[in-house]
Amino acid sequence: MEEEPKQPGLEDCLKLLRGGRDEQRLAGLLLATKFCKGDDKASVTRVYEAVGPRFLHRLLKTGTGTGTAGAEDREAYLRLSITILAGFCRVPEIASSRDMVSKVPLVLDVMSNISDLSLLEESYEFLVLVAMASEDGVIALHESGAMKVFATQVSTLPDGSQSMEFFMRILQLMLTKLPLDIIFIKYKIELSCMVGIIARQFALLHNALKFDALHLLTTLLSSKHSEALYDVVKSTSGDVWATYVRVGVIAVLRNRVASSEKLQALTLAESMLTIFSGSWLLEQNSLPDVPDSLPADRCLLLVLESSRIEVAVLLNYIASLKYGTSTSSSTTAESIFLEQKKLAVSFSLIERIIKLISDLYGAEENPINESTSTKVIAGLNETIGLVLDFLQDAKDHGEKKGNDLLASVRIIGSYLAESPLACKEKVSNLLEYMLSVEGEDEPSPFYSICFLLPILCQITIEVPGRKALASFGGHKSVIACFVKLIELPQMVQDIGTIFLACDTIMNLLLHRDDIRAQLHESQFIPLLEALAGWTVENEDPAITTMASSLCSLIFDLTSQDALLSYTNFKFSVFDNLSRLIIRSLDAFTQEGMSVDDKEHDLLQIVVAEYSSWADRYPLIKQAVEGGQAAFNT
Repeated sequence: MEEEPKQPGLEDCLKLLRGGRDEQRLAGLLLATKFCKGDDKASVTRVYEAVGPRFLHRLLKTGTGTGTAGAEDREAYLRLSITILAGFCRVPEIASSRDMVSKVPLVLDVMSNISDLSLLEESYEFLVLVAMASEDGVIALHESGAMKVFATQVSTLPDGSQSMEFFMRILQLMLTKLPLDIIFIKYKIELSCMVGIIARQFALLHNALKFDALHLLTTLLSSKHSEALYDVVKSTSGDVWATYVRVGVIAVLRNRVASSEKLQALTLAESMLTIFSGSWLLEQNSLPDVPDSLPADRCLLLVLESSRIEVAVLLNYIASLKYGTSTSSSTTAESIFLEQKKLAVSFSLIERIIKLISDLYGAEENPINESTSTKVIAGLNETIGLVLDFLQDAKDHGEKKGNDLLASVRIIGSYLAESPLACKEKVSNLLEYMLSVEGEDEPSPFYSICFLLPILCQITIEVPGRKALASFGGHKSVIACFVKLIELPQMVQDIGTIFLACDTIMNLLLHRDDIRAQLHESQFIPLLEALAGWTVENEDPAITTMASSLCSLIFDLTSQDALLSYTNFKFSVFDNLSRLIIRSLDAFTQEGMSVDDKEHDLLQIVVAEYSSWADRYPLIKQAVEGGQAAFNT
């Protein structure tokens, strides 16, 4: 019986690699591919040492067409060299070597000129192994233009392929190791091209790679530097990628996955709402590669329900950390901070859903039916109740400062602005407390008052609301907030907040007889000073009429002599306010003056109030009757 021929072993391979002729070394490399595919790191290391960097570099250069010989076998040499490089780099010590890092530009150049999928896969494998082994590998990728290569190459990779997995791991490493502010600005076009491909993987795959895609999308779209991408990704990637993201988010939220993955999906959803507004939750674009068509409201309901669960769990956990027994205050503070960041995501989503439902209410075409609306409102009511309970707990423990408390007040304010009667008893009991809440970096309450201005403006229309607010001095909080809004307008982005504060104070002053005992002229001195400075050079009719009507109402609380008796109330302030009122009186009497209805109503207030207090302000009366001569003397 004939013996089977003995297969060449490692020693035979090493002998060939150490040979003096290129033919021997080439044969040794062909044999070495067998030993470089396994997990025997010792054997791979021996092969690498036997080959030596010079011959391998020469082989790669020949394969790329820049060598001096072997052009007819260029493709074979290229394939062999890439295979060997990938095999060697399975040993981290080799992958991190200067020799392998120096090959990164060459391999990227190869990738930009080939379409062979198997060769691309080994090229991506080489790059990911080098990047994983050292930061030098990541830096080499960045400096060699990897982003530009990936942007043009990734669309050719099959969905869910090994190459796609390698690409996503490389990109995640680069985004983790490199400064995102530079990456997002320098490569925003390239990254926007990649977003669409990654979103497709997130939607279509049902394995671990789906979550890799989720993490990548969250990094790309939800970091503090992501805003640089938003406009570009909307214009270059079309709408299909947004649909892929929605399909992926739905899949994660409706299946049993780790809570950390659901939080990532919610974070991604929050970013999508920032880019596309609340309508993203309800769009129903069909995709040929997504078989089942989901109801238009499925994403909305899943995001709301998942956010509500997160809020319930997080509020309970934060309360236990704050008010329970803890052995380490530093550990507790760090844990609270991390939970607050998670809470912010769910709060933001719920706020956006509140706005979406408000915008859809009464719309001609409402994409959600009555049943869905009922579910959403019931869910929101329940969650708002939990948030109010959280605030009650904080109040009971004497806690007023914290970003979680401020965020809680914000979401309460957002909901009450649309549903003023919700949780009426709880809100009434907590109103004074909520107006006293401060963020971590606030020296005094400000944003909490801003968040509650919509509901304060509404409740002060009625007598009970005015009395309730004034009973604990809440009107003084609104005045202080209004002063800060005037003096530091950059603290809020929406001038509507200023008008809400004005309307709230106006409601109180127009019906001052209801709360006369709680009002005093001294409370309004800072506001008068702020209004005087605000309107000196402001020509906006909406602002000047608002300010003059407020001044007229405040003047009725006191007199010229009383105001000027305050040592901190300068005559120049009184002078400016008086001129403002006179301008409004003149404007009201001008024929053909173009003002809208609200401005006309405000001017009427100025005229009516002036007639009631003119005798108490002789300087203003004299100026009105004498053409302002009194102020010029």
